[in-house]
Amino acid sequence: MINKLFRQMLATQIVSAMTVTICMLIDSILIGRFLGVNAMTAYGLANPLLLIFAAMGSMISAGVQVMCGKTVGRGDREATNGCFTVSAFLAAAISLVGLVLVLALLTPLTSLLGAGRPGPDNPVFGLTKDYLLGFILGAPAFLCAQIMVPYMQISGSRTRLVLAVAAMTVSDIALDLLNVFVLRWGTLGMGLASSISYYIAFFIGAGFFLKKDCMFRFRKKLIRRRTIRELLSSGIPTVINQISVVLLVFLLNRLLLSLRGNLAVAAYSVINTVGNLCYCFGAGVGAVAMMLGAIFYADRDRRSIREVVRITARQAVLLDVAVTVAVILAAKPLITLFLGSAVGAKALAITGLRLFVLSMLPSSLNSAFKAYYQGVNRLKLTDTISVLQNLVFPLLFAFVLSRFWGVNGVWLGFVCGETMTLLAWSCAVWRHYGRITLSPDAYSMLEPDFGTAPDCCLEREVTSVLEATEASQQIVSFCRDKGMDRRKAMLLGLCVEEMTVNIIEHGFSKDKLSHNVDIRLVLEEDSQVIRIRDNCVRFDPTKYLELHQSDDPAAHIGLRMVMGMVREASYVNSLGLNNLTLIL
Repeated sequence: MINKLFRQMLATQIVSAMTVTICMLIDSILIGRFLGVNAMTAYGLANPLLLIFAAMGSMISAGVQVMCGKTVGRGDREATNGCFTVSAFLAAAISLVGLVLVLALLTPLTSLLGAGRPGPDNPVFGLTKDYLLGFILGAPAFLCAQIMVPYMQISGSRTRLVLAVAAMTVSDIALDLLNVFVLRWGTLGMGLASSISYYIAFFIGAGFFLKKDCMFRFRKKLIRRRTIRELLSSGIPTVINQISVVLLVFLLNRLLLSLRGNLAVAAYSVINTVGNLCYCFGAGVGAVAMMLGAIFYADRDRRSIREVVRITARQAVLLDVAVTVAVILAAKPLITLFLGSAVGAKALAITGLRLFVLSMLPSSLNSAFKAYYQGVNRLKLTDTISVLQNLVFPLLFAFVLSRFWGVNGVWLGFVCGETMTLLAWSCAVWRHYGRITLSPDAYSMLEPDFGTAPDCCLEREVTSVLEATEASQQIVSFCRDKGMDRRKAMLLGLCVEEMTVNIIEHGFSKDKLSHNVDIRLVLEEDSQVIRIRDNCVRFDPTKYLELHQSDDPAAHIGLRMVMGMVREASYVNSLGLNNLTLIL
């Protein structure tokens, strides 16, 4: 089930990771083709400020993935709504404060980004300032759209998520073309086009949260300092990552200006834009790994976490080998798409892109695993990978290699930096595990005593009534072997069989998709915990009995019997899965 779930989530997560990148890509193409090299330079200089806002949104979004993953994993609805309320509050506050500050300090900020001083002999300053002005007006929608993504993923609302991204992309293209060929507002119009497209995506996504059956509700009374601290601390590694990226772009812009001037910065702007699109594949894998890791970490499910690690590594490698080959082959037409006939910048960018994309494979593994480690509370390791990957190693290699190979040395700095980062954190993994190995156990970075002892836990996957009966008998034998009396062992087996057969008979036939049920039994000192997870249509057995009360003693007798046996029953639907936990 985990492999199937990972693949289902991955496509929409990659698409949602492209939410910001697609608009930047479209802007970059049309600016380079129709507004010229100076405008492309201005766009590259504006990137660090855009990345700061993306960092704020990513921080809250990552905090949501980690914190909400844990609350959903525990079945704690109030804590889940507390996370939703606080994240909405923070997104609104940060975007409004940022909007006011940038508008008030627009001129000095433009100079600080490297655009120089305003004047008739410096057109790059005005172009940079105009783009920042157009973009910043969309900051509230920009941040809020990022925050909505993990909630829609958790709730399984993937279709609406894809629709929002598609509408944003189409509207941005249409508005950019309108600006270039009709309005002719230059870089200001390009920034405004992105802002409007963000608002369109936001309003499409916001409709999901207004639905009656939405599992997330804004509750003003749930805005608490403790929740704010927990959310921010869970998301801080993402901020460190983004700040590292901002510093790297800023410093490399300065290095490239000293090497080849505006042409090199324009080339880097194109490479960075294409690179950001390529990074979305690794980021998508990482986002899924983070969310699933957080959920299974809260459930203390060592086996599932190990499976997540294995699938994460495989997906990262497969996707980015394909991306690397595709970009190398398509480098020339891709760069032509951006820069047209700008011969100087175009030649630099084609060579640069082919060298840069060689860093994709180690980069994807670095990005995917640092996100996973964030989900399982290995925050120091996440921070270390972020700083090494996005600042220290690429900057160090870029400065050293540029002394020998000029601008090409800068592009090679990415390859060497990502490779060294992968080696560095792998050494930390091997040291923690005690030996050099590529096993999922080692890279999961869990403590030896994490989770339930294997001899106290039984797990089965069921796809038919016959398998459900076999699982019930296996549970009885397992419990008897552990010294449990026959009556209690029989009741546990009966409980699992009744619930599982009910899911198979009523859930499997609702559609033509393939389904399965995961059963997990944990024997604790003072209780027995059964977790049943299935990928059928949404069904809450705890609410069903409340809504279908009957005087007929035979009505829903199996479900009533099970609920009468348990001390506590909790249900949550997350990631499109039904999760029922029964404590006897």
